[in-house]
Order: sequence, then structure tokens, then C-alpha cells
Amino acid sequence: MGSEDDYVEVSLTGHELLDNPLLNKGTAFPEDERREFGLFGLLPPHVATVDEQLARTYGNYKMKNSDLERFIFLVAMQDRNETLFYMLVQQHITEMMPVIYTPVVGLACQTYSRIYRRPRGIYVSYQYKDEIDTVLANAPNPNTEVIVVTDGERILGLGDLGVGGIGIPVGKLALYTLCAGIPPASTLPIILDVGTDNKDLLADPLYLGWRHERVRGQDYDDFIDAFIKAVMRRFPTVLLQWEDFAKSNASRLLNRYRDRLCSFNDDIQGTGAVTVAGLIAASRVIGKRMSDHRVVMFGAGSAANGISDQIVAAMMIEGTAELEARSRIWLVDKHGLVTASREGSEETKQKYARPQAELTSWKLQNSSYCGLGDVVHNVSPTVLIGTSAQPGLFTEAVVREMASRTERPIIFPLSNPTSKSEAVPSDLLKWTDGRALIATGSPFLPVQMGSEQIDIGQCNNAFIFPGVGLGVVASKARRVTESMFVAAAKALAEFSPALSDSKAALFPALETVREVSKAVALAVAAEARRSGLTELIDAGQLERAIEAKMWTPRYVPYRRKRTLAEY
Repeated sequence: MGSEDDYVEVSLTGHELLDNPLLNKGTAFPEDERREFGLFGLLPPHVATVDEQLARTYGNYKMKNSDLERFIFLVAMQDRNETLFYMLVQQHITEMMPVIYTPVVGLACQTYSRIYRRPRGIYVSYQYKDEIDTVLANAPNPNTEVIVVTDGERILGLGDLGVGGIGIPVGKLALYTLCAGIPPASTLPIILDVGTDNKDLLADPLYLGWRHERVRGQDYDDFIDAFIKAVMRRFPTVLLQWEDFAKSNASRLLNRYRDRLCSFNDDIQGTGAVTVAGLIAASRVIGKRMSDHRVVMFGAGSAANGISDQIVAAMMIEGTAELEARSRIWLVDKHGLVTASREGSEETKQKYARPQAELTSWKLQNSSYCGLGDVVHNVSPTVLIGTSAQPGLFTEAVVREMASRTERPIIFPLSNPTSKSEAVPSDLLKWTDGRALIATGSPFLPVQMGSEQIDIGQCNNAFIFPGVGLGVVASKARRVTESMFVAAAKALAEFSPALSDSKAALFPALETVREVSKAVALAVAAEARRSGLTELIDAGQLERAIEAKMWTPRYVPYRRKRTLAEY
């Protein structure tokens, strides 16, 4: 239970203590604390050990018959006893992370209004746009260190889920705690409810959000601005993570506020960094440099933009000029290859647009359209990445064409949930005769190829953003920079099992995620120091600050905090 001085002063007693998920120990309250805190007789008489509690809750978990039931069970447990929740999930992290986050969290968000049990986080609704300060004042902890916020418009690959999008910030912050030890009491999930254009939700009599079409344009921007100003007043040193905003808003909001508030966008920067970590590892396996690659990306939204930017940054570190690095990337979307002659393209697409003249020497199946197959045929890519949320897009013909031109094709179908993946690993390995180096956005089981079992690494942002957050918070960095994400990617790549076994997964097992997060945090904090963004001046200070910030789920002794009248 800790040393003699390791205890917590608690003022709550009786049912108020049992109803507080951050303090509740359930049947593990020892007898002296049951008497001291007015719990005597409120609990079954047996004092359970932690192992008994874990066995009981895991047994109940295994009795659930669907992923959604398992999600509801775990969320209810988190609402009842957070310490036990994190101990259980940590013990079964590979089994349970897909349940508390992708892919199951997508289904939970879709059905949020029908499975709602208990509120978690803050709901900032547009209809109360003049009372945001009042709303934030109701946050449970005035010392919040990390906020994850979404407006629910682009939840995973599922689209506009309105207020149901709150499940994403809740899930992301659970991963901050699980993977990097950010104390749960210092986290705050927020949903910005600006309405929804999802007609099914608006017609649902049980929908819990604001029943209004999604606010857009200047009204939307003014609302976001009011929200950010309120956050800066209430939590001036907080780290804010933008999450699952539509591509029309994601980059511009990040760029507008990143120099005013310590913030980043995980869909852009986190996805970019974890993908680059996989590419660095794959490149080392096959003896190539990052700048040796020709990268074709299907999907040209926020994730593709972030991945492209991080690839360019990694190539530049190797000494490649920026324009040359950009020229190694080909973006394809539903309209075909992104070219400079296309009208109306977003600025983020134009940055990687190909010159129209490039196509004059290409062989095209249709002279008026240049699709993915055409690009693969003419470019001979060494890397193929999917961020399109279009299942089955990487067809046998496309993959076989790629594999015929490169010995070890690197293929990352990154869209999630699983139902949105551009291809499944078993097909990719079959079509490449087992030569492909694969990472996926959602978890997949190992693939059996003859007598060999090939593990599939998950290109999981959980290997990046919790460690980045830990490094920023622990070092008290004033801003989050692109160079921090490059440092994070390089730190993660060092943990790739494929570096010692070319048939192993490109990404480590989830059981190592806390070790990975600490290494990522150290790399990020060191970059903050190098950039002059922290007052901590030596590596020892940084490491001690990170270790001190990492919360471990365990029960500590309680002492009753007495009022003056009791002395």
C-alpha cells in the first residue's frame, strides 16, 4: 500500500465516498477505513484483495456477449472505480484496448443516446455560447492539465455523430492514463455541440444533443474563438488536443490557435508521427533511407496531410531538400491524382499537388481520369498508404502491380474502424507472396503463411499522443512543435520488433506501451529543452519530472481530513 507517508487525505464519507470513482475502493476498503469513513455495514463484510476484485470483474467482463456490452461494462466500471478500471485494462490491454477505443468506440458513439448511463466530461453547447465560462467553471477539477475536444463532425471514418462524439475524448483520455500515466483527475473530455447534419440523429426521439443543423461559417468560428478564450482564462497552462474535426476545420483551427494555446491535432500530427515511425522501422528492415521511397497515399484529408508533412520532415533530417521531399509523395482522392490544375482544392492538397505536365508521359486507362491503379503503374511506389475510409480500395490488381516492381512493398491500410480498412492483411500477404511489410489502423490477428505466423503491427496513435502529452505536461513546455513529433517518431521506431526479426511486427506489443510512452516523453521533453520551450535545463530534471507525473493505478491508504470543529 506504500510507505508510512504515502497516503491521501479524504473528506468524503459514506455513500459520497463510494460514489466517487476516483476515490472508491469498493470491497477492498480495509476494516479500519470502513470504520473511519462511515462505510461500516455499507459493504459486504469480506475485505477483498485486489486480485480477488480483478478476478471477479474480469469474470463478469467475459460473460458479456457483444463488444458493445463489453464497452458498456467497462465504462460503468470506470464510472464506479477508476483505479480498478485501469488495473483491469492494464492487465488485459491487448484484449481490452480495442473495446475502450477503436474500433468499438465508433459503435458506442453511434449509439450514444441509446446506451447513455452517466455523464463524463463537459458539454459545451452552441445554444449556451454566451455562458461558456460558466460551463467550464463546472469542470470537476480546476487543475486540469490535458483536454481532448471534438465537435463530433468526423468521428473515425463514421462521419457526423453529433453529441455522440463525446466518446472519442473520453476514450482518448483513458489512453492518456493507461498508456502514459497521466493522472485521470487531471484530464477533461469536452464535446462542442454545434448541432449535426446527421438526419438520422435529428429524427431520433432519443437523441441527446442540440437538435439543430450544424452551425457553420463565421458563427462557428466565433463560437470556437469564444471557447478557446474561455479555456485560456480557466486553464491557462493546459494542453489541448483537437480531435476528429472535419478536414475543412482541422488544419485551419490548429494553425490558428497553436501559437496562442499549447495544442496539437492528433489526427494530423499524431497520425503522421506514428506512421513515420512505422516507415522508419520498415526502411531499416530493408536497408533504405526515408528519402529513397516513393509514397502513394489514397485519401487526401487531415490524416494524409499530417502523414505527408511528417514524411517530408523525416526526409529533410536525412538532408533532402524540402521540395525534393515533397516530390516523393503522390496524393490520390476520390477524384483521382491531385494535380496543380485541379480547381477548388484545399490548400493542404495543393501543397502536394503534382504538375499536370507529369501526366503527359503516363499510360492511363482513361485519358480523362488518373486513378489509383494508374498512379501505381506509372510511379512504381515503394510505399502505399490508405487514409480514405473506403474498404477494399487496395485491390488485388493494384497490390500485385506494386509488388511486381518492389521487393518488399510497404503497405499501410490505416483507416478505422476495421470495417473501413482499405485491405485486410491476409489478402495483402497473399497477393505479395508474403513479402509485404504491413501496418494497419485497427487491430488484426496474426496471419498464417505456410509454417510461419506473421504478426501484424497496429499503427496505433496510442504509441504517440500519450507520450507526447506526458512530455509536454511534465516539462511544462509552452508550445507543441512539429520537431517534437519527429522526435517522438524516432523514439517509437527504436521499439520495432522488426528491427531484430524481419518477419516480426513493425510496431511493438501494447503491453510495452508505458515503456514506449516514457521514451517518447523523454524525446519530446528533450526537444522542448533544445527549442527553449521549457525552463527545465538538464536531462536529469526532465526524466525526474516525467517519472513523477506517471500515475500508477493502485490503492493507497486514506486518512480522514477533519474539519476545524473536529479538532
